[in-house]
Amino acid sequence: MSESNLPTPQAGDLLISEPFLQDENFSRSVVLLCEHNSEGSFGLVFNKPSILRLNEIVEGFDFLDLEVYVGGPVEQNTLHFVYCGDKQLSESIQIGEKLWWGGDFEELKSRLKTGTFDLESIRFFLGYSGWAPGQLTDELTENTWIVCKEELNITAFNYSPEELWKSLLKNMGGEFKLIANYPTDPRLN
Repeated sequence: MSESNLPTPQAGDLLISEPFLQDENFSRSVVLLCEHNSEGSFGLVFNKPSILRLNEIVEGFDFLDLEVYVGGPVEQNTLHFVYCGDKQLSESIQIGEKLWWGGDFEELKSRLKTGTFDLESIRFFLGYSGWAPGQLTDELTENTWIVCKEELNITAFNYSPEELWKSLLKNMGGEFKLIANYPTDPRLN
């Protein structure tokens, strides 16, 4: 695919890995692109649960047994979060119509303790996925990623990791619907 024919990714888009991507960090992954500009790109793998729970990694969250996802291979000692719906926290960055990245963590902590934040609408991530300037464009040229312009909403928070990857591709139709059914290892077919 030539660079001029590439879809232009932007914050809020989803990057769906091609079915045979061998990088274990991104195999069958869906990355929520939070930032894409001349300085590089930043995203969070939306469908890779970690083995950790929020109450195991954040002090003072003993009351909250929530799954934490692996946002990517970069700085896995950092915690990030996204939520959907109306803006609920100061300092949140809008990355979609009703999709927010980050925000005031102390405010979030307080809202979670008092039960005034919808747990179904938030997802936490350790680490992130990052691309240097031009790197994501190169990977798109190499057909490593499929850019999905579908708006991420609360239903995406409830899909299993494999279901999300398949469902997004099926919803895109055409050749993508076929890709959704590719076996993980075609040699076993």
